[in-house]
Amino acid sequence: MSVADLPKVELHLHLEGAAPPGFIRGLAAEKDMDISHIFDPDGGYAYRDFRHFLEVYEAATATLQSPEDYHRLTLAVLEQSAANGVVYCETFLSPDFCGNREVSAWKDYLQAIREAAEIAEARDGIVLRGIVTCIRHFGPEKAKQTARCAAETAGDWLVGFGMAGDESRGKPGDFCYAFDVAREAGLGITVHAGEWGGAASVRDAMVALRPSRIGHGVQAIEEPAVVARLADEQVVLEVCPGSNVFLGVFPSWQDHPIQRLRDAGVPVTVSTDDPPFFHTALAAEYDRLAETFGWEAKDFRDINLTAARAAFCDEATRARVIETLEAAYA
Repeated sequence: MSVADLPKVELHLHLEGAAPPGFIRGLAAEKDMDISHIFDPDGGYAYRDFRHFLEVYEAATATLQSPEDYHRLTLAVLEQSAANGVVYCETFLSPDFCGNREVSAWKDYLQAIREAAEIAEARDGIVLRGIVTCIRHFGPEKAKQTARCAAETAGDWLVGFGMAGDESRGKPGDFCYAFDVAREAGLGITVHAGEWGGAASVRDAMVALRPSRIGHGVQAIEEPAVVARLADEQVVLEVCPGSNVFLGVFPSWQDHPIQRLRDAGVPVTVSTDDPPFFHTALAAEYDRLAETFGWEAKDFRDINLTAARAAFCDEATRARVIETLEAAYA
């Protein structure tokens, strides 16, 4: 079995960001929307830099206007994930895009997504769970509304709460109320930091929001004290190397710090973030990690077991995933 064929756990995947470009073009055509400006001549997503990426992302997301659209999206995304060997996935969902943070509307969207996930699990064996994310550049007040949506639907399927968006907007402490609401509802806590905001953004997120996982977190490498704290507290990083290289956070795969973070004792996992936007897939990430750092099956076993243990799912689901991984990697 090749590395690309090995079973995988993915913890950092934005549902809308995983939408195949052809799927979004099809939705736009159905709705008579002209979003041709967000595609390149080859039909892929086109943008200049990270902030423009956020604009293109939101333009693509504007085609998703109903629970049925999200049902179809979920099926399309999980089909691709399963084809890359993913056996368990947690995806970021935003009530900002699903019902405009209104609880009853959000519940309709969530039900449609969950029904699609059940179909995909029966069809392909892939297990999906959801993490609600507030959008940092939408501000703290909207984050509070998003957290209320999360708390109202927390349970066996909606398992986590996090924050994505522009790291240059606001401070982690501005969002404490939203994260406290989510934590009190029993949701696992993750937060995007250290993708663009430097090591200080990782430290600030750890102090203010107390996450058990951090999305990206790779710029922690700039400050040894932050790396040491991640290792000491065993905060798990949801690392997306292809995304980081494509967006220029690091100039090349050789310069990416994932191996240095591992060597320092920081628990790391591997995900794709928004794979079609970055012309990647999880199997391709594994191939590049093997090529760049000489990772072998034992390395991928370790990061997948780390991911399974850090997942926000119930213990019975975790045990099944770990059993699948251990059987395959044996």
